[in-house]
Amino acid sequence: MMRLACCTALLFVLRLLVGLPWYQVLPAFLIFYLGSGGWSFLQIFAKTIGRDLHAAGVLLRVKMNVRRHLREKNTIPKIFAETVRRHGDKTALIFEGTGERWTFRQLDEYSNRVANLLLERGFKDGDVVALFMENRSQYVGLWLGMAKIGVEAALINFNLRLEALVHCVTISNAKAVVFGSELTDAVSEVHSSMGKAVHMFCCGDLDPKRVPQGTECLEPLLDDAPSHLPSRPQRCFTDRLFYIYTSGTTGMPKAAIVVHSRYYRMAALVYYGFGMTSDDVLYDCLPLYHSAGNIVGVGQCIIHGMTVVIRKKFSASRFWDDCVKYNCTIVQYIGEICRYLLNQPVRDTEQQHRVRMALGNGLRQSIWEEFMNRFNIPQIAEFYGATECNCSLGNFANKVGACGFNSQILPFIYPIRLVRVDEETMELIRGPDGVCIPCKPGEPGQLVGRIIQNDPLRRFDGYVNQSATSKKIAHSVFKKGDSAYLSGDVLIMDDCGHMYFKDRTGDTFRWKGENVSTTEVEGTLSRLLDMKDVVVYGVEVPGAEGKAGMAAIADPSHSTDLEKFVKDMEKALPPYARPVFLRFLREVNKTGTFKFQKTELRRDSFDPSAVSDRLYFLDSSRGRYVQLDEEIYRSILSGKHKL
Repeated sequence: MMRLACCTALLFVLRLLVGLPWYQVLPAFLIFYLGSGGWSFLQIFAKTIGRDLHAAGVLLRVKMNVRRHLREKNTIPKIFAETVRRHGDKTALIFEGTGERWTFRQLDEYSNRVANLLLERGFKDGDVVALFMENRSQYVGLWLGMAKIGVEAALINFNLRLEALVHCVTISNAKAVVFGSELTDAVSEVHSSMGKAVHMFCCGDLDPKRVPQGTECLEPLLDDAPSHLPSRPQRCFTDRLFYIYTSGTTGMPKAAIVVHSRYYRMAALVYYGFGMTSDDVLYDCLPLYHSAGNIVGVGQCIIHGMTVVIRKKFSASRFWDDCVKYNCTIVQYIGEICRYLLNQPVRDTEQQHRVRMALGNGLRQSIWEEFMNRFNIPQIAEFYGATECNCSLGNFANKVGACGFNSQILPFIYPIRLVRVDEETMELIRGPDGVCIPCKPGEPGQLVGRIIQNDPLRRFDGYVNQSATSKKIAHSVFKKGDSAYLSGDVLIMDDCGHMYFKDRTGDTFRWKGENVSTTEVEGTLSRLLDMKDVVVYGVEVPGAEGKAGMAAIADPSHSTDLEKFVKDMEKALPPYARPVFLRFLREVNKTGTFKFQKTELRRDSFDPSAVSDRLYFLDSSRGRYVQLDEEIYRSILSGKHKL
């Protein structure tokens, strides 16, 4: 930028002050620019101008649409009404579990019945109703119907039980819970802790002996409810739509606020950015309580008229069969799904499908090309973006391993940045002026996005809990006195602006004077172990500086050959990145969105008295893993065993 400013100043001086003609000014300008190192910039310009122009067009289109929706005081239900007008009799949703198909008109009528029923029961604009059920078409109709009368849905993870479930219902201030009959036992366990004021509706086959007292069966109530459009509340594009909870990998889930404009923005950016069309058929096997499944996936149906196939739960063995059966052209993935698919035996259907795009986030670079080649998928539409963040990224250029990019030609157009952090404490590193220091290409840093609260594309709505919201905001990041959203993720950018996910803040640990990226080590070890689930984390060892690496490996059949594993690991990982401790267990606990849960693993550490699983220790003197018993454990604690 400094070079560009100097060149502009030179242009001004030579042309306006000195009065030289253009044929003399332009060569002088070019000579100065190239002489000051501008040639590398021209190379980057040539490589990225097409990508950047496409992204600028997408950003401008979405921004103009957002402004129109703001001006017209639109909401997601109003936008959906336009979709129904355009695609009324087209198939909107297909539920794989039953094969049932809903047209856009049927989805509209179902959601109208939901809205009218809630109005009859006294629910009003601003009330909250918790939605606790497994994937099905009704899930979409329920939250959409609530939104039509300004009732905000709290979308609760159907894997939660006991305290975590009560916590999610309580912090949302829900006046009612709509739960699936398949979760009757989970609801009955905690009903007494929710309070008598919380009304219960059961969706599905109700068993009066098992459900909490006073629970009503939803289906007959909806059958009797009117199907006409209810009167709309005075809501606008920046009002709350629903709540999505964080995955709870580091504690109790937090309720993230999703406003109408955020829902639109997330769905529209991937639609236009990755070149989708309303004729595509999207396969959505992700949980609908999560933004990837309900916004990035179902949002294409609600906003753009795309047919979406909903699966109850992800199945690696049925994945490609479903894609062939329903003529899917786009599939969604998250977390470890791609690795699970690669771990399946080869079958004919994986080459018989019409899938042209895999859309999602979390595809490891180590298996990226193998996934594309084996399943013959031309485009990996990898993106980055938490539910609540304002710094979403998209890999529009199909760059292997990248989760997105930021323009190096005009970086200020999209105000995001990687800033330097202390990788051990994750504290922001600031310059003498108190402003955060931007990272250079190749330098890891935390992704941040400037907050401009009156801009729907730059605003940060945060969480229901104000304290949790405050922790995600930093000040004086881009310039003195500004505010920015802290993503909590460490990324690396290359010379062309492509960004690559490195680690979650707090997951990176330091050992033998080097920073160890758990994400990178997990990917490498999983590949060496034939795609087994592997979780890597740091554990404290008394007297040792930093944290020693530990890997928890899912190995229910006890099939791991440790001698071969050590030899392969020595070739693939530097000494400081090799796990000092191993823990073999039947399975690794994951969230509903396939993220590994590390909190309990860290707490258990490598203490054999606290862990019933098999534990091993890397004996550096013998160059192999040995079983970790009480004697070796005490020897490590006393410092006798060298790490």
